[in-house]
Amino acid sequence: MSARKAATAAEPDCRDELGVAEQVAVYQREFPTVDPQVETIMSSLTRVARRMSVTYDRQLTVLGITSAEWEVLKALVVAGSPYRLGPGELAKRLGLTPAAMTHRIDRMVAEDLVTRERDEANRVRVIIELTENGRDKWLESMRMAAVFEEELLQDVSPQERTVLSGLLGRMLTRIETGAP
Repeated sequence: MSARKAATAAEPDCRDELGVAEQVAVYQREFPTVDPQVETIMSSLTRVARRMSVTYDRQLTVLGITSAEWEVLKALVVAGSPYRLGPGELAKRLGLTPAAMTHRIDRMVAEDLVTRERDEANRVRVIIELTENGRDKWLESMRMAAVFEEELLQDVSPQERTVLSGLLGRMLTRIETGAP
């Protein structure tokens, strides 16, 4: 069984999981000073993130790519046209060792998601470039995600989305600056 399938299989069935309110009640029983409002928010965010991750992984499986491969495709798209980066820059952007990046690129070249070529201007330098197939897979994953995300937010008004976006942005900034 692949790591992705094992992770998905290990995902608890929502019906077997305590509801957030029940989970927070258990927390309060065992840890009476816990703030139920904070725990409700954090438990809800954790569940949303976990279920989103499972959905995205399933979508990528349909496309025949892994989330690790998607991250490489994304890094190349973010770099902009002509969608090229050196393997060292890719590794740095993804927080990988050069050896791990080489292994990932090897698989992706074999799957026609990227190419690996010597830089004509500097024969020592290697360039990783997004293929048409790789770009098509990335675009289709984005289309699939957009449909899912719109469905997920269908009960949230445009004004609430603005507020939610701002609140989550502030939380993310706090985490990313190491403030907590």
